Amino acid sequence: EADTDYIVVGSDNKKGGISAAERFIAQGRQKLVFLGDVDHAEVQERCAGFIDALSNRATVHILRPKAFTFEAGFDCVTSLLKKKSGHSIDGLFAASDLLAMGAIRALTEAGLRVPDDISVIGYDDTPGAASFVPPLTSVHQYLRDGGVLLAKKMLAMIEGETVQSESLPTTLIVRHT
Repeated sequence: EADTDYIVVGSDNKKGGISAAERFIAQGRQKLVFLGDVDHAEVQERCAGFIDALSNRATVHILRPKAFTFEAGFDCVTSLLKKKSGHSIDGLFAASDLLAMGAIRALTEAGLRVPDDISVIGYDDTPGAASFVPPLTSVHQYLRDGGVLLAKKMLAMIEGETVQSESLPTTLIVRHT
């Protein structure tokens, strides 16, 4: 019998990571950075999907910011760029849009052009992603659909029905970065 003490409704984080990797491969990007705290299960899945999909066609340096904020993204990338190896990167996949935006600020302040020198992909497709300059390429999660689905599953559980955890699709929204 399945353990139905709790259910999870979330996005397919692994698939989100795969879509970012596929975009970089299509662009010919090979020296990549994953920016995210892999101690978080969801972020770990995004990173795993990203690295698996690259299957040795690129090198990946993992940067672990202390938070999911603009400042954390900026600080992490600024420190990376102070190292000699930092200037050879040509792609950056961030575990959130805010991290990606902070990273872009750090890159542009260091004189790197996004997307010419380095392509950047965020995660969450937040409302600010489309209006950011340049408009941010990001992995979209269907959070509203997830909330509706979770509510339906909770009501079904209350009625004594058997329900299962479910993973929702993600979509890479390609913009200018």
